[in-house]
Amino acid sequence: MEQGKTALITGASNGIGYELAKCFARDGYNLVLIARTQNELESVAHELTSAHSIRAYVIVADLMQRQAAFDIFEQTTREGITVDVLVNNAGQGVWGAFTGTDLREELDIIELNIVSVVVLTKLYLKEMVARNSGRVLMLGSVASKAPHPYLAVYAATKAFVYHFTQGIINELKDSDVTMTALLPGPTDTDFFHKAGMENTVAVVEGELADPADVAKDGYGALMNGESRIISGFKNKVQVLMGNFMTDEMSANQVRKQMEISDEAFDGIVGSNDDKPRT
Repeated sequence: MEQGKTALITGASNGIGYELAKCFARDGYNLVLIARTQNELESVAHELTSAHSIRAYVIVADLMQRQAAFDIFEQTTREGITVDVLVNNAGQGVWGAFTGTDLREELDIIELNIVSVVVLTKLYLKEMVARNSGRVLMLGSVASKAPHPYLAVYAATKAFVYHFTQGIINELKDSDVTMTALLPGPTDTDFFHKAGMENTVAVVEGELADPADVAKDGYGALMNGESRIISGFKNKVQVLMGNFMTDEMSANQVRKQMEISDEAFDGIVGSNDDKPRT
C-alpha cells in the first residue's frame, strides 16, 4: 500500500484516466484529478474517496490553454501537495485529410498532447529528481509507431511523446526516478467521438480494448519501472510487424483503418455508389 503518496492524473474524469485513478486509489494513493468538467471530476473524487481511505483533490483545467499546466503546478505547490506520480493521460485527436481539417483545432491538440505534457513533466520531474524518488506515466499510442493518414497530427504528437519519454528515461538511468510510456491501440473511450472518427473502419469493424485493461497494463508497467508497455497482444504484433515495413507500406495499411467503413457509410447514405473516403 502506498499510503500518503499522491498521484496527479490528467484527463481523469473518464476513459483510461478514470481507470488509472481507480488503480491508484485501490493501492492507497491520494489523488489530484485534472479535467475540464467539474461535475464529472467531483463525481469521480466522491466515488474513490468513498470506496478507499484516500483524499482526492480536484483541479478544473483546460490543458489546451498554455497557462493551465503552469497553474496546476502552482496550485499543488501552494497547497503543499507533493506529487509522487505524474500521469500525463489527457489527449485528443482530429480525424480527416490534413488539408480539410481545422488548423485552430489542431493547434489546440498540439498544446494538449505536447506542450502541456512538456510543461507538467518538466516542473514535476525536477522535484522528483531532487528527491530521487518518483514515477511518470506517459499516455502514448501505437499510432506513434507508424504514419497515420487522416490522423496525421495526433499520431505525430504521440510520436513526440514516445521519443520524448525514451530520451528522458536515458537521462534518468542513474536515479531512482522512472518513466513509462503506455501504448494502447484503439480503446473504448470517447476519443473517437471527439475526433470525429466514430464511423471509421478501425472503430466500426475493429475490436476496441477495455480501458480498464489498458489502465491495468500501464499501472503494472509503471510500478515495475518498465520503459514502455504496448497494451494488447494484437497491438504488440502490429508494432512488431511494422518494424519490417516501409513507411509507405505502414501508411497504406493504416489508411484502410482510417477510412469510412462500408457499413457506416451505407447506414448514413443508403448507397455505396461513389463513396467518399475522406
